[in-house]
Amino acid sequence: MRQPEHLSPGGERVNGIVEGFNEFDAADRIKQSYPIIEKLTRVASDDDEPSFLSMEIGGNKLDTKAFTMMCNQFSVILKAGVPIARTVQLIASKTSDKPLNRMLTKVGRDVEAGRSISAAFEEHGGELLPTTFIESIRAGEESGGLATSFESMSEHYTKQVQMAGKVRGALIYPAFVLVVAVVVVIVLMVFVVPEFTRTFVELGIELPWMTRALIAISNFFAKYYIVIFVTMIVIFLAYKLYGRTEDGRLNLAKLQLKLPVLGNIATLSAASQFSNTLTMMLGAGLPIVRSLSITARVIENYYISLEVGKMAGRIEEGRTIGDCMRESGCLPDILTDMTAVGEETGELASTLTLIAAYYDFELEQATADALAKLEPAILVVLAGVAGFIVIGMYSAMFTMYAAM
Repeated sequence: MRQPEHLSPGGERVNGIVEGFNEFDAADRIKQSYPIIEKLTRVASDDDEPSFLSMEIGGNKLDTKAFTMMCNQFSVILKAGVPIARTVQLIASKTSDKPLNRMLTKVGRDVEAGRSISAAFEEHGGELLPTTFIESIRAGEESGGLATSFESMSEHYTKQVQMAGKVRGALIYPAFVLVVAVVVVIVLMVFVVPEFTRTFVELGIELPWMTRALIAISNFFAKYYIVIFVTMIVIFLAYKLYGRTEDGRLNLAKLQLKLPVLGNIATLSAASQFSNTLTMMLGAGLPIVRSLSITARVIENYYISLEVGKMAGRIEEGRTIGDCMRESGCLPDILTDMTAVGEETGELASTLTLIAAYYDFELEQATADALAKLEPAILVVLAGVAGFIVIGMYSAMFTMYAAM
């Protein structure tokens, strides 16, 4: 909001309020009616309230489902021929997600004032929105295919939401079993086992080795549980702090790729992110160097992200994508070979679309297989722990009966 003092063509002083996303935009709007501006003052608006007054429980984390729905709504409404400013207002009025609603309201004001939607989204949602979203909108504006860009993003993010939902659903049962089992074992070792061992010790009988081991473990947990808890917190914080350093982040990313089962999933995930993101960026009309730079920032594994980022610089030197991918060696051979073929035949975008579908399927299968193996592994470990406790206690009872 700007409160200007200006002169009308007749020389009269006029005061008023005009909306604009900065002082230059406000001045341009004023000069359409009043040629001379004497003073321009910023006026506080609803957006300027202290941040603690506008905070919502749960923060400003992006709701992926609401965000995907927003992309779909933009695609449908823009294809119907509705102007972009009106489209933003319509979607903002129908969005129940509070962070998105606040952002869209601000974006709508800027777009109505004449600002580009990509610049508005970048300013008001830069920390909330994915990089691919901003860049796709910018490319869509430049090419005149904004509705197509939103449609492409809707398909892309819908696929991501579905994959995340499948993984989350498959993890619920194993995670629940593991948490309950850990709580039960802690209760047994700290409260139940000591009561039995006290009776055994009072009888003064020679206990089996398994019972003695069980007693020693129980005493250790009962005596040092605070130390164990603090040690776990310290290890967790040290891991987090190390992961924030450049060397730590890089080393942990390399280690992730070498882990059994999880390493394969991380590699497939990076291949899926690479092919899907690069497909979307090229489809939006971005040049290959810019597309690779954005793709590098999307890939979750830091080591692979750095290697993909280096490819952009090598391509600027005249290298091909296939050669750059072979040189880095961080992505699967099938992805490298197929990308090189698509580049040589001039069908890179369509080839990447097929590769993306392939690696989406491979990632889904690898994740499902890993989760299928996780559940019985947890049950086997828990059965071993429970069996050790039961055998340790019963063997002592049998020894006690034999001595009576």
